[in-house]
Amino acid sequence: MKLALIDYGSGNIHSVSRAISHAASQADIALSLQLTDDPEKIYQADRIVLPGVGHFADCYQSLSSIDGLVPALSEAVISRAVPFLGICVGMQLLADCGREGGEETASLGWIGGVVDRLPSRSADGRDWKIPHMGWNSLNLWQPEHEMLSELEQGTRTYFVHSYYYQQLPKEYLLASTDYSDEIPAIIGKDNIIATQFHPEKSQHAGQKFLNSFLRWQR
Repeated sequence: MKLALIDYGSGNIHSVSRAISHAASQADIALSLQLTDDPEKIYQADRIVLPGVGHFADCYQSLSSIDGLVPALSEAVISRAVPFLGICVGMQLLADCGREGGEETASLGWIGGVVDRLPSRSADGRDWKIPHMGWNSLNLWQPEHEMLSELEQGTRTYFVHSYYYQQLPKEYLLASTDYSDEIPAIIGKDNIIATQFHPEKSQHAGQKFLNSFLRWQR
């Protein structure tokens, strides 16, 4: 199996690489993992992972500034239906746009929605520390989904973010967590799966999720 881990200058890519390699070893999967920004290697991959940490606009600018990368990514994921995993900002880039820093930045637009700042006060008047950083429980909305088969209601995963996915069509919400608002934690559409939490930091639960991604057949 050839897996392209997209290296576009954003994200703790080496931690993600180690976690995926460990998951492949656990699942006894012969994996060729490439850290790459080469459009041809991305197009030819059997699995694609897009990590991301930092400012939404900076991440999208870095991604789109690499000649041919976004078209190759779109051709592989949308046209050829290659299984795709987005992590943290890699998930947020699936939205129509992001509103970080008060400016609107257009993005991939593969799953409708916008990315905006987490509220520091919830509807019930409680104050919340931003960024959201730490372990939170998952509420599984579609536990029958193949990618959630190894997870249980209340599974705890690790989050680090100040912005979140909003206006997501409900059919694409697979799991959420509660922190100042209901936060989409796992979203999915066809061959696309993405997490707001960090599987590579989520210990056993993260490893199980990555195992499922490597076995996922679409």
